[in-house]
Amino acid sequence: MSTESTEGFKPVEATHIRLGVVGAGYVGLTTGACFAHLGHHVVCGDIDQRKVNMLNGGRIPIVEKGLERLVNENRALGRIEFVLGSAAAAVEADIVFLCVPTPQDEDGSADLSYLQQAAREIAPVLKPGAVVVNKSTVPVGSTIAVENVLQRNDVFVVSNPEFLREGTAVSDFLKPDRVVVGAANRAAAEQVAALYASIDTAIIVTDPVSAETIKYAANGFLAMKISFVNAVAAMCEHVGADVGAVVDGIGSDTRIGMRFLNPGPGWGGSCFPKDSRALVKIADDYGYDFSMMRGAITVNDEQRRRMVEKIAKAVGRHQSDLSGVTVGALGLTFKAGTDDLRESPAIAIITELLELGAGVRAFDPTTSGELSPHQETLLAGVELVSEPMEIGDGVDVVCVFTEWPEFAQIDLDSLAKRVGKGTTIVDTRNLLDPDQVKNAGLRYDGVGRR
Repeated sequence: MSTESTEGFKPVEATHIRLGVVGAGYVGLTTGACFAHLGHHVVCGDIDQRKVNMLNGGRIPIVEKGLERLVNENRALGRIEFVLGSAAAAVEADIVFLCVPTPQDEDGSADLSYLQQAAREIAPVLKPGAVVVNKSTVPVGSTIAVENVLQRNDVFVVSNPEFLREGTAVSDFLKPDRVVVGAANRAAAEQVAALYASIDTAIIVTDPVSAETIKYAANGFLAMKISFVNAVAAMCEHVGADVGAVVDGIGSDTRIGMRFLNPGPGWGGSCFPKDSRALVKIADDYGYDFSMMRGAITVNDEQRRRMVEKIAKAVGRHQSDLSGVTVGALGLTFKAGTDDLRESPAIAIITELLELGAGVRAFDPTTSGELSPHQETLLAGVELVSEPMEIGDGVDVVCVFTEWPEFAQIDLDSLAKRVGKGTTIVDTRNLLDPDQVKNAGLRYDGVGRR
């Protein structure tokens, strides 16, 4: 697990605010550790006894830069503790953050059962005047939904959506672009906003519905931006343009900017796919057809299919039958810096390859040890190896699926000896230098590159 330095984030003087955090997952653990770092006393509760024991033993269940050290530094200072259950986290808390899963149903709507169950469990133990905060990504109207479950007129519910990117979550929390607080009660909003007083950032205080919409709109916009550049990359391949030059040209416009203009195999992870579909569903529920968002989702699906087409072309086969073909895969997570396989483009592409009859041998820095049951399910049928170079023996094509830095430094000459001269590298992340690949005697196919 990650133990990277948190240099640059100096602890502040302790305060007397007691916070409860319900859920020690990705959002809850980051939220709890960072608030403890800001001087607040945090009690973080989870329903998984194994996870609670792990955290109390100084280990964290996810890969996230700087988070393990932040947790342990604040455990040593007595600012954060881990307990079993939602109620145990909420007892005597001034503010309680709900950081529980909101998985997606088949129709794109969010499943609020975990949120509602957490609210039911904490309702009897909340002290008068406490503030309950929706930190999880929840649909419009969820603030009222939690109020209805709590049935406490002396407790206030506030929306405070998270904007954390996996791999940079600690930095995103402690150096955010903005903090959004939505509440019907101004005093409750100010109480939550005050928690961030030591952070130099804009604090946007608004109504709950607007705060909830901001979260979905932000992720939806970023997903559309990625889909746009992927569509431009596809066009570049047809007309003979180079997407790198095109991105440099449009990204230098300050109205557009360079961020999220990297073509690739499509967007994935725990947020963009779920939030994009939810945005469409929310709009549908209120009578609006969000066709632009639908289009971005369609382009993303098409991008993954285009990567399969590239792989089939690289081995001279029709896309409908890849039986007998062995694919070497570099990377499995949806992006570098995390162990998250949820909605990973790599997994989606590999799944289709397996269905078409191909064999897949893969390496990822986060799957070289013991796999979780979830990882085992997602990677069923995939041969995992412990070193990047081990994917090479006998493969017909090599694919770069995740932009791990070590893949950019791979010894191409040694790889060529393992796979054979003339083998194609399908670089879905445009991570490698095409000239260096060719100089090693390999063929190169990137995304939108000439």
